[in-house]
Amino acid sequence: MSIIHALASRSGRLIRLEPRFRFGDNGLKKPGSKSANPKSRIAVLAGAFVVAYAAIGAKLVYYGARTTVDASSIPPGPSMLASRPDIIDRNGQLLATDIRTVSMFAEPAKIVDADDVVEQLSTIFHDLDRKATYRKLTNERSHFAWLRRQLSPKQQSEVLALGLPAIGFRPEVKRFYPGGRTAPHILGYVDIDNRGVSGMERYLDEQGLSDLASAGLVSTNTLEPVRLSIDLRVQNVVHDVVVDALTRYESKAAGAVILDIRTGEVLAMASAPDFDPNDPQATGSDGWLNRMSNGTFEMGSTFKTFSMAMALDSGLVKITDTFDATKPIRIGGFTIHDDIYVPRRRLTVPEIFRHSSNIGTAKMVDIIGMDAQREYLKRFGLLTKLNTELPEVKAPSQPKVWKKINSITVSFGHGVATTPLQTAVAGAALVDGGRLIDPTFLPRTVEEANKIAQVVVKPSTSDTIRALFKLNGEQGSGRSADVPGFHVGGKTGTANKVINGKYSHILSFNAYLAAFPIENPQYVVLSFCDEPRKGDHGMTFATNNAAPMVRDIVERAAAMLGVQPDFGADLLTSY
Repeated sequence: MSIIHALASRSGRLIRLEPRFRFGDNGLKKPGSKSANPKSRIAVLAGAFVVAYAAIGAKLVYYGARTTVDASSIPPGPSMLASRPDIIDRNGQLLATDIRTVSMFAEPAKIVDADDVVEQLSTIFHDLDRKATYRKLTNERSHFAWLRRQLSPKQQSEVLALGLPAIGFRPEVKRFYPGGRTAPHILGYVDIDNRGVSGMERYLDEQGLSDLASAGLVSTNTLEPVRLSIDLRVQNVVHDVVVDALTRYESKAAGAVILDIRTGEVLAMASAPDFDPNDPQATGSDGWLNRMSNGTFEMGSTFKTFSMAMALDSGLVKITDTFDATKPIRIGGFTIHDDIYVPRRRLTVPEIFRHSSNIGTAKMVDIIGMDAQREYLKRFGLLTKLNTELPEVKAPSQPKVWKKINSITVSFGHGVATTPLQTAVAGAALVDGGRLIDPTFLPRTVEEANKIAQVVVKPSTSDTIRALFKLNGEQGSGRSADVPGFHVGGKTGTANKVINGKYSHILSFNAYLAAFPIENPQYVVLSFCDEPRKGDHGMTFATNNAAPMVRDIVERAAAMLGVQPDFGADLLTSY
């Protein structure tokens, strides 16, 4: 019999109390009653264990069945990763590749203390958005949430050291561009899920790569490298010159391209401002625009090359003809005049080209007529969208209704806006026997190019254009682009920019369309400076900035392209 002692507060005596009831195995029992059977107590206890283990087992089965939905910490196999092929240049140099990485995720439904998780992760990721992360972690209905994509090995090890529950990693692939900003507008870039956003990366997806990846049929072992037409060595040269032009000439933008005349291959192309495809968001959206193929500009006097070609090819104008350039042309309230450096007299066709006479060019085109002018421009590919692999290609603009004033201004490069790349392509046709070849960023043989070439002018017309290029390179505005031994010829263009609907007398778009070696052209080079504030010898014409850009490119890249210098017999016999 149990005895309970209590301290009496009033009497101070120790009182012994006899309880009327006491607890037994099956509830309250009176004193002296018979206890329950021990076997029944064991059976109850065993039953309780069975129920507990059954509940635990059911929970484990539940978690096991929903792992695919919750995306647990067990990573998918490598075959499920969306891989991309390596991209290499024409010589096999690596331009883009996939590297293995991991991304961090959370299972919010299993997070115990979201505040603590956020606090600990912020010690590793100092730019962590705490509010957004906290919202993800406290969403009890969510079974999966990305916290950080594409971690470095060091970051992963630091997170693992924290020992945070319900935080896991999944293997992923990250696109890496070893050359950084060297060729961003050609290569393009990919998004966080390794899908092509622009450039040749997007082109690959459009050829079916994205469909294969979605179907789980793409793995690293099944992809052959994609070879481009560009030469990484030459691309470095062009990129350096273009970027330098931004500061050297205080330009808003600059660009350049080198084309193989015989095949139409793009060997190098750069546009600045640019971006780093490894971190495309870092420099802002201004660098994303590929001004070489996706920007249209009035190309100025470089267009006189095409006006001269169509006039001569029509047979209505001969190289020996002369045109009166003594007075401006007045039409429809507009006055067409020449620069102060152009002689005020009758000019021969070569003089019109060399001195870049607007008046002489307009009178030549007026002879062949507006309809023929438009037909030739279409033939040259200057009024239609360029056909090439690069997705970022803008269509040229032209007057909705052509009038005589439009015909005159277009003859010297105002009124029609084209991309610099398609201007270079059309220029290549005029120095390559009159054959227009669509440009390509993939390797192409001469035989393949011959099959797609379209004859746009007579070979004799092409011979004359080459001679005019040489004349201007030796005696005209192209002299500043000449490189001893490589004989660069071409045509400059300084076009006033349209600002608020009016032509500015301060801001201009300068370009130089060139070919070398001009006696037997192998390559076309086009450069431009947009709104330059400075130039060589204190002037801002194309001869003072765009032409020197070509000189710097040819001087450094000609030997890489396999062009042998020719210094002439006089220099050789002097030794």
